[in-house]
Amino acid sequence: MEQEKIIYFYPITKHDGQPKCICAAKRYWFQDASLKTGLFDDGDLQVVGCAIPPFYYRCRAWKPQSLSEAMENVLRRVEGMTDALTDTWLHPQVAAMLTTEYDRRWAPREDTVRTLTRRLLDRYAGDIIRQGGEVSVLLGEPADTDRQMEMTRELLHPYLPRINRLLIFYEEIAETDIWMELGSHLDEYYYEYGLVPQLEPYQSSHAGVQECRETDNLRCGKIKCGGLILDYCAQFRYPRILPESDAIYLDVASVAEKERQLRRKTPRIQYISPSKYLDTMVKNSYDS
Repeated sequence: MEQEKIIYFYPITKHDGQPKCICAAKRYWFQDASLKTGLFDDGDLQVVGCAIPPFYYRCRAWKPQSLSEAMENVLRRVEGMTDALTDTWLHPQVAAMLTTEYDRRWAPREDTVRTLTRRLLDRYAGDIIRQGGEVSVLLGEPADTDRQMEMTRELLHPYLPRINRLLIFYEEIAETDIWMELGSHLDEYYYEYGLVPQLEPYQSSHAGVQECRETDNLRCGKIKCGGLILDYCAQFRYPRILPESDAIYLDVASVAEKERQLRRKTPRIQYISPSKYLDTMVKNSYDS
């Protein structure tokens, strides 16, 4: 079986084994950019990390186009980059430097996101699901509901015989019947495993307000979550988790701010995300 490869672009920090004075790129930085390699335990996925200086030549701010072009030049140095099994992944800070115009070019493929998320789920949350049989899903943008539901069914498929509670939070849309919208996705759970998912709408952060405004924060409400919490949202939805719970919070969207907010509410809960895992792999490569 051929080895998959992810090229992970991340910002230089004090943890990267680089001299403190290196905060700006050389004029042709990409010619000798530092590439670090790490391997998953199973050995069939390779991660190549590329540390990007926070500033361009002579400490000028990176122009998105210049940064994107420099990254393209780095890719040409990676063996097999043209292979279909190779993909790229951006640290959120690097994506912010590129801006929306260019970071879309570097967004990972859907199959890469699913593959990496599945590995994290199996590695960190598999036992929790088998033992407690509980999964909570926090759906993100309504426009992505079909994709998120398909991905959820794929991720949970090996564990469905052991799941006895599937809680799905969703964003309400006026004059939309959520059971009709999700019917095709829910049928398999019921007919194959006798499992009836519990659907719960997000609540407005303003008590007593029925219609959500654009400035409102949506929250999960008072329904308690446990086991695996699978989050697709771009913002933190404040799920209610018991402090003594052994829940695993898997943030598919890899929004670092969520970890800070989760720590304030329930410090014991383990937070994992694809970007955080790739960061850990890269940092461990400096210590090996």
